[in-house]
Amino acid sequence: MSPSNKRFWILIGLVTISGFSQGMILPLLAVILEQAGVPSSVNGLHATGLYIGVLIASPFMEKPLQRVGYKPLILTGGLLVILSLTFFTLWESLWFWFILRLLIGVGDQMLHFGTQTWITSTSAPERRGRNIAYYGLFFSVGFSIGPLMTRLLAIHQSLPFIIAAVLCLAVWSLMLFVRNEFPNDTEDLNTSNATSSIGRFWQTWKIAWVAFLPPFTYGVLESTLHGIFPVYGMRIGHDVDMISLIIPCFAAASLITQIPLGILSDRLGRKKLLMIIISLGAFVFFLASQLEHSVSWLFITFALGGMCIGSLYSLGISYMTDLLPKGLLPAGNIMCGIAFSIGSIIGPYFGGIFIDIFPNTSFFYVIMGMLLLVLFAIATKKKELGSPMTS
Repeated sequence: MSPSNKRFWILIGLVTISGFSQGMILPLLAVILEQAGVPSSVNGLHATGLYIGVLIASPFMEKPLQRVGYKPLILTGGLLVILSLTFFTLWESLWFWFILRLLIGVGDQMLHFGTQTWITSTSAPERRGRNIAYYGLFFSVGFSIGPLMTRLLAIHQSLPFIIAAVLCLAVWSLMLFVRNEFPNDTEDLNTSNATSSIGRFWQTWKIAWVAFLPPFTYGVLESTLHGIFPVYGMRIGHDVDMISLIIPCFAAASLITQIPLGILSDRLGRKKLLMIIISLGAFVFFLASQLEHSVSWLFITFALGGMCIGSLYSLGISYMTDLLPKGLLPAGNIMCGIAFSIGSIIGPYFGGIFIDIFPNTSFFYVIMGMLLLVLFAIATKKKELGSPMTS
């Protein structure tokens, strides 16, 4: 195996374990706080801590990457996640845990920005969709396994955090054997019309705003399904152990279609494919709203939802990479992370408020309505010039 392939799979391993830790934290803390009597609106607000951390860190990632390279940025972010997971076992406090969520968000953003930019910058155009699909695929693998850790609460509350920290440390140590590299687009950045960071972000937004909607949508989906559905599911009578099995179906089912959709997007075009899968996703969650009291149907609809729209984040990255010149890719990757974070912050907070204000109305209407709005925005975007992949 060539050094570049080894590096690629080590980066994929880091993404997998990061997905595992995120997939565990959201439902695990939601269940712990719900059982402690914390109101669902506060529970939802608490869940935004991770994504607020991502949002805070995002604007400051570009300059450190140019100065120190990919490896130190990724190692620092991974270490911050490992330490934060460990500290969850030291003291049980609502505010202390919120701070730890913030720190995990900062660490995850450093890790994801480094790995994501490294992969997008070194992927050939004809393999871009497939490579980024692998990125999304293995994040989903970790994310689908994470919620199963809630079952370990019956043994000891600290056990899930300890296991996650040990696994993160094992994979993180592999990065020590990777040679550091620096972004190869410094010249493009310096010769760009937008030489300041703010200018590059504004130019990136003007060119590729439509590509940030899928990461935003995926952020809403991920945070609400993992952070608020456990609360809603318990309130409509479902068992905690059953909920911990239902939630992973979304991410697990996306594993089936992640690579095929990535390859199909290389051929059909990102915009056309996004409109198709978002339409199907809206229908699936409408179906879920009508059948939410059936455990069997929840398994089915979560799985179908994952197959349809579980690839939104990776497809959004591919779409963004098609639209932007190489010199704006770091800014584009940062803004994908920002869009994801904003969606992740909005999702659990307004989801928690919704089930407090409308206790007799299905939580799945929130997801369906959001999907329809994003579909309308993408459909009404004028056809882009340039790569046929964007049409």
